[in-house]
Amino acid sequence: MENRSQWGSRAGFLFAAMGSAIGLGNIWRFPATAYESGGGAFIIPYLFALLTAGIPLLILEYTVGHKYRGSAPKSLGRVRKGFEWIGWWQVTIAFVISTYYAVIIAWAIMYAYYSFNLSWGDDPTSFFVGEFLTLTDPGTFGGLVPKVLLPLLIVWVITLGVLSKGVKKGIEKANKIFIPTLVVLFIIIVIRAITLEGAASGLSAFFTPDWSSIADPQVWVAAYGQIFFSLSIAFAIMITYSSYLPKKSDITNNAFITGFANSSFEILAGIGVFAAIGFMAFTYDTTVSQLAAEKGVGGVGLAFMVFPEIVSQIPGIPRIFGFLFFASLVLAGLSSLISITETYVAAVSEKFNISRGKSIMFGGGFAAALSLLYATQGGLNLLDTVDHFINNFGVALAGLFEVVALAWFAKGLKGFQSHANEISDIRLGTWWRFCLGVITPIVLGYMMLQNLRAELSAAYGGYPIDFLFNFGWIVAIGAIFVGSLMSMKKWPNNELDQTDSDDDKKEVAR
Repeated sequence: MENRSQWGSRAGFLFAAMGSAIGLGNIWRFPATAYESGGGAFIIPYLFALLTAGIPLLILEYTVGHKYRGSAPKSLGRVRKGFEWIGWWQVTIAFVISTYYAVIIAWAIMYAYYSFNLSWGDDPTSFFVGEFLTLTDPGTFGGLVPKVLLPLLIVWVITLGVLSKGVKKGIEKANKIFIPTLVVLFIIIVIRAITLEGAASGLSAFFTPDWSSIADPQVWVAAYGQIFFSLSIAFAIMITYSSYLPKKSDITNNAFITGFANSSFEILAGIGVFAAIGFMAFTYDTTVSQLAAEKGVGGVGLAFMVFPEIVSQIPGIPRIFGFLFFASLVLAGLSSLISITETYVAAVSEKFNISRGKSIMFGGGFAAALSLLYATQGGLNLLDTVDHFINNFGVALAGLFEVVALAWFAKGLKGFQSHANEISDIRLGTWWRFCLGVITPIVLGYMMLQNLRAELSAAYGGYPIDFLFNFGWIVAIGAIFVGSLMSMKKWPNNELDQTDSDDDKKEVAR
């Protein structure tokens, strides 16, 4: 009998996978990307990207984790020993992301509290960067911001507390609460948003198709980028989560459910966000396009500058609307942070042969300590820079290396296809191997070239070059170095040489 920790039910795994995929980016990244990439016409490249890259990659990572029964470094190392460093690279990326992701959730907690008194006043932008964050110039960190520090500690206590309960009693149980609650809260938000005056103009701006955009290669790159980043691919998450699946699990069906659930929530988020923006445009007697050009419709600015302004103007009970929105950010963020942190908790526990509790204490504790850097007065500038570089030159590049390694060098797609087909209702065919062996590497490679070209043509965000180098390039390149360094340590008991059945006989302390 297998002693490795397992999900208590298929629904438990799906809620956890959805919790990882449905994060902050679904709420503030997708609506802006869709709007700027052709509106309703964007759905064509978006669905194409989902079916040719998103779901095929999910199936691949589910299969790797399920077959090799380990964290990302162990599973990829068992495919071929030379691939272990890619897993550690992904784990390091997840570690970096967790350090600032927790801070954004802390902001959302405070703003949920502020909603009851509309504490941001008449100028939410000035309040956010001034009174709330007391933002300093790039490169100057200043002191810790008490308003951020306390909720940040709460975030880490919840996250590490859930992880300490294990896979079934911790992660699964938490996501069974978080995800249904998140969906209910956001449906309430959407219902209220679409009943506001001007909502129709916002929805029209969001859904009206610009068919000429289909011919723009950048729109297709945006579609693949959105799918790639929103599904938690190449974060080491899905490999780790799928390693806890029972032996008989429908891999392909699970991937389709996760992929379409994530996309459905993104569209729901787009409806809610643009209905609210339409109301704001109506209030200011302007158009959605002019408002979007002036204030922006995505990212941190949308959540903590634009939305508070919308909340203040909503008739009826604006405080409840504001609370529901920021509570949704908290739930979406926590479910994702738990999955991100689990990647290095599991990897460190396995590699160093220590208990899950010690791994949480060392790995989670170190991440929590580093997150204090983003809770300083210069934290927003640091967060913006690290997030930009670790995503564009970390996640995307690691995903490219993973696909090329598994499809081209290991030539393992047929074997993974057979493994998935043995236990899945939806059988994979040549289309799946073609998507992973040809389409995905080409698209990811093109994305990397475009990202590099944009980076070299202008300094990101207008930040000083030395600041971008120290906290952007060094962080992204450093993740590769750490990944390579971690792979040099030998595994206890030569675990990379063990077969699946060998692993079943060995109890993994977690």
